Amino acid sequence: MEDQDGAELCFPQLLNVSCRKPKTSQSDVVLIYLLFFICVFTVTLNLLIIISVSHFRQLHTPTNLLILSLAVSDFLFGFMTLLDVHQQTGCWFLGDHICSLHVYVTSIVLGASIGNMILISVDRYVAICDPLHYPTRVTVTRVKMCVCMCWMCSVFYNAFLLKDFLTQPGLFRSCYGRCVGGTDSISRMIDAVLSSIAPITVIIILYMRVFVTAVSQARAMRSHVAAVTLQCSGTVTTKKSELKAARTLGAVVLGFLMCYCPYFFFSFVEVFPAIFSVFLVCISPCLNPVIYALFYPWFRKALRLIFSLQILQPGSRETNML
Repeated sequence: MEDQDGAELCFPQLLNVSCRKPKTSQSDVVLIYLLFFICVFTVTLNLLIIISVSHFRQLHTPTNLLILSLAVSDFLFGFMTLLDVHQQTGCWFLGDHICSLHVYVTSIVLGASIGNMILISVDRYVAICDPLHYPTRVTVTRVKMCVCMCWMCSVFYNAFLLKDFLTQPGLFRSCYGRCVGGTDSISRMIDAVLSSIAPITVIIILYMRVFVTAVSQARAMRSHVAAVTLQCSGTVTTKKSELKAARTLGAVVLGFLMCYCPYFFFSFVEVFPAIFSVFLVCISPCLNPVIYALFYPWFRKALRLIFSLQILQPGSRETNML
């Protein structure tokens, strides 16, 4: 009987303090394998976005830089989630310090994703609601500064939030063989407001305003399309391009909210198993590249150039992508 118990432990030599190996049902195994393939798919597709926007000079626009930052955070999140998937099928053997680093980096990436969504919402708000000032207010330099500040805020915020866990690795685990992070109840409530409720509220308000303005502009363009002169054709084309970008990024934001809100709720109240919450939050980073492929011709063209290895040719950075 003792040998059987030892075989079920993560660390049989630590009989009294070792965690038991997780028991998974057949449905859990299917979900875990599905999550594994989603993570691999997420990492691969977001890497393609990173290569596309970084390589082709014509794609270095303010909006695409925000897409690039979001792709970096999605790429890292998909990579870090692979360790969480492994933990659902086995034990954590990497030690408490690596566990603390894993939880910290995952928190940074998730915080940066939320920040990127806010920046994307602000970008579309200015482009649609104040288009005359968009070229002067939203520049490549300012977007780069905002992206850097977004990542730095996530780094320092999560360092402050997880300071006890980082200085005392293994503080919240009850046995050896699990990687469990956490904070005290007060910090958890503050984090719920600052990193979930407040950002989601801001994103919803901004995109509601964008949606209302976009609908009114679309109706105005349809009603005056017959009266458009040659001199105004460039302005109409620009408006259509901005509206299309708003719809595309709106789908990205909507997918993020549909996945992140249930993840936040389920993980906070702990109603469902952890693997289900992880599965929810992994859907959005996987969907984003698919949305880009459906709505952005430049991404489809970039994929063809990448897979045909034409990006390795001299001067490929100057390729016309639009």
